[in-house]
Amino acid sequence: MIVPDNYGGLEEEFSNYENSYFVVLPVPLEKTVSYKGGTSEGPKAIINASQNMELLDEEFFVSPCTKGIHTKNEINCQQDMETVMQLIEDESYLILKDNKFLCVLGGEHSVSQAPILAAKRLYKDLSVLQFDAHLDLRDAYLGDKYSHASVMSRVEEHSKIVQVGIRSFSEEEYEKIKTGRYNIFYAKDIYDNKTWFNRAIEGLSDNVYITFDIDAFDPSLIPGTGTPEPGGLSWYLVCDFLKEVFFNRNVIGVDVVEVAPQENSAVSEFVASKLLYKMMTYKYIKMNNI
Repeated sequence: MIVPDNYGGLEEEFSNYENSYFVVLPVPLEKTVSYKGGTSEGPKAIINASQNMELLDEEFFVSPCTKGIHTKNEINCQQDMETVMQLIEDESYLILKDNKFLCVLGGEHSVSQAPILAAKRLYKDLSVLQFDAHLDLRDAYLGDKYSHASVMSRVEEHSKIVQVGIRSFSEEEYEKIKTGRYNIFYAKDIYDNKTWFNRAIEGLSDNVYITFDIDAFDPSLIPGTGTPEPGGLSWYLVCDFLKEVFFNRNVIGVDVVEVAPQENSAVSEFVASKLLYKMMTYKYIKMNNI
């Protein structure tokens, strides 16, 4: 039997757009990476890995795939950056306008500014929860305002942000955050406790978009990423926090970015795939009041 080539390997009944609540949008963007490459291969690798997951969640014993998961065609990322960003924003907007849950798969972190702009058009009070090893708050990097290292500078121009897992930043970024107007939860302070959960959630508005740079995790869990920083977050801590966010706020969409698959290892893309399915599970539980 041939497994359908979509997220989860789902049959038509659970993967057509009309009947699906979750919509996966692959964006294989790789234009501004500054260290290791490979992010253009991330979306396809994550989708392939998802076809080997068990689709019953072991925490709540539910199968969110029964709400339907549709996988869109990849965004064409071979055009200029402005055109690519507009394509991502337009496609994301249509998905959100159809009252579906947007799941963007990157690609480099630059992609996130486009679906967040789309979400902002529908949710004026939108806030953004960023999981990341890096602040990504440079105004521009190597002269490029679309750079993955500047993505949160673009986002903060219109949305409030909460940053979790941070453990690397530049002098330029340090000068920025010294103003005290940023809501940052450093990895060194949060890796072994949950005392920060409520403070982080209180910094979020009712409607939330989650951008998850996979390097927020420790490289022992995710070696396949562009800049693997030591001292990252663990699986169960992240899941416990995500659960609280989903249960206490209206999460309207997510992205998982910066997966750069390694030769002879599928660990990083499999964890990324599982992470996305976990977030689908928490949305499913919230919707069904389980």
